[in-house]
Amino acid sequence: MTMLTPVSEHDLLLFWIALVVLLGAARGLGALMQRIGQPPVVGELAAGVIIGPTVFGRLFPDVAGWLFPGDEVPSALLLAVAWLGIVLLLVVTGFETDLGLLRRLGLPALSLSTGSLVVPLAMGFGLGWIMPSVFWGEQAGRQGFAMFIAVALSISALPVIAKIMTDMNLMRRNVGQLTIAAAMANDLVGWLLLGVVVGVFTAGTVDGAALAMSFGLVLLFLAAALTVGQRFADGILRRARRIGGFGAALSATLFVTFVLGAITQALGVEAVLGALIAGIVLGRSRYQRADVKRSIEVIGNEVFAPIFFATAGLYVDLAVLLEPQALTWTGIVLLVASLAKLVGSFLGGRLSGLTNVESLAAGIGLNARGAMEIVLATIGLSLGALNETSYAIIVLLAVATSMAAPPLLRPVLRRLRAAPEEEERLRHEQVLSRSLIANARSALLPTRGGLNSVVAARVVDSLMEPSAPVTVLSLHQPGTPDPDLDGIVHALHDRPVDVRVESHTDIGATILAEAKLGYGLVTLGLNDDYAGSHELSEPIQQVIARTPVPLLLVRRAARTRDIGDLEDLVIRRILLGVTGTRPGRGAEELASRLSLSFDADVLAVHVITRDVQTAGASPAVERQLERMQEVANSFGARSATAVRHGAVPADELLRAADEWDADTIVLGTSVRTANGQPFLGHGTEWLLEHARQRVIAVVFPSEDNSDKDADAS
Repeated sequence: MTMLTPVSEHDLLLFWIALVVLLGAARGLGALMQRIGQPPVVGELAAGVIIGPTVFGRLFPDVAGWLFPGDEVPSALLLAVAWLGIVLLLVVTGFETDLGLLRRLGLPALSLSTGSLVVPLAMGFGLGWIMPSVFWGEQAGRQGFAMFIAVALSISALPVIAKIMTDMNLMRRNVGQLTIAAAMANDLVGWLLLGVVVGVFTAGTVDGAALAMSFGLVLLFLAAALTVGQRFADGILRRARRIGGFGAALSATLFVTFVLGAITQALGVEAVLGALIAGIVLGRSRYQRADVKRSIEVIGNEVFAPIFFATAGLYVDLAVLLEPQALTWTGIVLLVASLAKLVGSFLGGRLSGLTNVESLAAGIGLNARGAMEIVLATIGLSLGALNETSYAIIVLLAVATSMAAPPLLRPVLRRLRAAPEEEERLRHEQVLSRSLIANARSALLPTRGGLNSVVAARVVDSLMEPSAPVTVLSLHQPGTPDPDLDGIVHALHDRPVDVRVESHTDIGATILAEAKLGYGLVTLGLNDDYAGSHELSEPIQQVIARTPVPLLLVRRAARTRDIGDLEDLVIRRILLGVTGTRPGRGAEELASRLSLSFDADVLAVHVITRDVQTAGASPAVERQLERMQEVANSFGARSATAVRHGAVPADELLRAADEWDADTIVLGTSVRTANGQPFLGHGTEWLLEHARQRVIAVVFPSEDNSDKDADAS
């Protein structure tokens, strides 16, 4: 058995002191750069440059030699922490990579991405081919070095670009979304190509067979990670949320990251590619906790990434660039890299339909290479593709392009104008951002089959955005047959649907356990025997009492007899009960979305129960109706308002629905307790029992329930 060589006390002391110095200097200079409007990475890298051979090593060589002796053990310890920083940085980048955005933007995103990628690849390969051999790494020939420079010039820095777009309020603008989409594609393709290049260097040859094998392995890994890997990650995250809290979810996230990183490392590709793909897979999982993503982002960006960038600066001796030949080629690389990305992006933007101003803005934004370029340069140095001089050139390129992007963008953006369709999209997104229920990112639909669940599926499909997934959880007692779910799935149309069939004795507890896994909405179809028994079933009572998120209770109209009637399930007239409460506002949003989906009319009715002498409404009631009208207008719904008087609001609402020939009644309520049982209010429960129309009740949880998982959603 091989004995491990222990790390000496002196080596550990040097490691801890170096860690303190690097982190303190990186965070301090990073904060300083941020204060003057520059990316923090500039200061973090500068910290390593100052501490390293460029400045500190020349001014105080003895101290620098003691603190960073270059011995194998202290260097290995520092590099281990630095590589952990790289992995966390790429995971966070994966979190921000929205593959759905690439699909939604379609041809414009493809055109901009292609132009911003192909032109830099071609010009980078040509530049690398003609650069003198004094810039090649010890393991690189002309072809391998040219391939590496091509990838270096093609890549963009998604985190830096996202920060620039956010700071300049461009994140939701057309040009901002297209630039982010192009940066995602640049990064994804760039890292895939880097994986191929790394595979070629590892194989020690650049022949066609090795190139094809490396590319095939990378594509196979990507396909497997986004299919089998997605289910693997979902299963682990789901189990972690069931058995534990934040700690279990954090451990599961890092476990998936390390597994995919280890796989890519075993394939002869750097672990950073596995970390990037892990971030994409984990970020789009419906079971991922937002607080876990935030925590990884904070600890990665504020602790480990600064240490990595400072460590990267330790390997840069900018004095080598003062040699005439190095200085000349540094200028050439900066010029070619900037022009290649700018020209490629501009041509791609124009072909995609962007204006000259938008195309120019996209090109400037995509020129920021930032952190990703430094990661790539570090990999190139470790592979032997780059030497000390070419490494310094690539690092300088990363810093220069990141610093130049914000000041160059500002004058261009002053000339940017939004098209009418863009203004309409921004207005719609602003409305959804303030929504209580319509912006739910995912929904849970527990069911035991039946028409009410099919109607509930149709309602939730009309409420949520098309990309929001719905989980259909079919529950039944052991020994009973599985219910027919075809009608439910059909009612959800083309949105992402996850169907699970499970057998449990405690159905209510099973629904609640699933509801706590990060859903934004739970929808239940009431049983048909509800109107006869006048009681909610025990599982539904259990869910209503303890639901952590808003709940929709749906009861079909009396005329809906079978599944075939659903083709005629068209909402034409919606009677909305206006209360002015938070659940009431949720009901207003639901009615407005249904109006928009079905081109239906909404009559919003406020019932005054007190004895009044005039038919007019009080100023408070009129304000409620005006606010409801504003909600309807914001969603583009067609609505009218009315005030009625009656001793019992539910009776008056039902009379109004019958007189107006409404086919749907929508109302909001909150959970209360009566005789130890959950209670929705006499009016809501009476309407659910007696109305001939379909009834949809928007039920908001008590504050105690909704706060339990606030950080987890």
